[in-house]
Amino acid sequence: MAKVAFIGLGVMGYPMAGHLKTRGGHDVTVYNRTAEKAEKWVAQFGGERAPTPAAAAEGCDFVFSCVGNDEDLRSVTLGPDGSFQSMKEGAIHVDNTTASAEVARELHDAALARGFFFLDAPVSGGQAGAENGQLTVMVGGRQEVFDKARPLIDCFSKMVGLMGDGGAGQLTKMVNQICIAGLVQGLSEAIHFAGKADLDVAKVIDVISKGAAQSWQMENRWKSMAEGTFDFGFAVDWMRKDLAICLQEARANGARLPVTAVVDQFYAEVQAMGGNRWDTSSLIARLEKADT
Repeated sequence: MAKVAFIGLGVMGYPMAGHLKTRGGHDVTVYNRTAEKAEKWVAQFGGERAPTPAAAAEGCDFVFSCVGNDEDLRSVTLGPDGSFQSMKEGAIHVDNTTASAEVARELHDAALARGFFFLDAPVSGGQAGAENGQLTVMVGGRQEVFDKARPLIDCFSKMVGLMGDGGAGQLTKMVNQICIAGLVQGLSEAIHFAGKADLDVAKVIDVISKGAAQSWQMENRWKSMAEGTFDFGFAVDWMRKDLAICLQEARANGARLPVTAVVDQFYAEVQAMGGNRWDTSSLIARLEKADT
């Protein structure tokens, strides 16, 4: 059993912290910006609640974080009440936020300068994956640090991989989001086309999902997309945040992402339709709207 802190109890962090307590049997202290959420977590899982990230991290072997963006992450780590102010020598901070590779490298260096370690470890799998402990985790950092943290990360994941040095986890998550953006747009167009062609969409998907067109998005989202239901997790606002990170990194490294850039603008159209909190499969809504 390790002494663990978890910072950020959103739709992902709340169940992830729960798995560290229930599956891992660890001594978990939580911090959340909204104290009521932390109190609810403690009532459900046990453990303790701390008033600041620094208080949560004090004396811990591992500190996990899952917050909104780069600035949130800097605040809960480097801020005056951040975890880096109190972490003990040799401890490991595992960050599950989807953030930039730049901030990941910054925090790797800052942690080493203070005598502890940092892993950038963004996750994929959405709210359902977090709740079921079936996330995919992409990690950047040192091998020996990863090896120590791996048993804890396993508490909420089905696949964990060390992708390289600091920042490599975030870069891999960018690859993941680039793939998803193109896949969802392709699936949206396919379902839209099938409807226009007066095909039975269910029969079409049943057949093509057994062939080369198959994907997780097709298997899990085609029906809700066809029905125009978009309340299944990862929101458009968050996807646009992630795609902005991808496009910024591409400008820096010279990669060309024409499809990703176009799909990002399609998501902007979905936002303009009021779909900020719709899930990412809502790309089909802008195609259907053109018919009304």
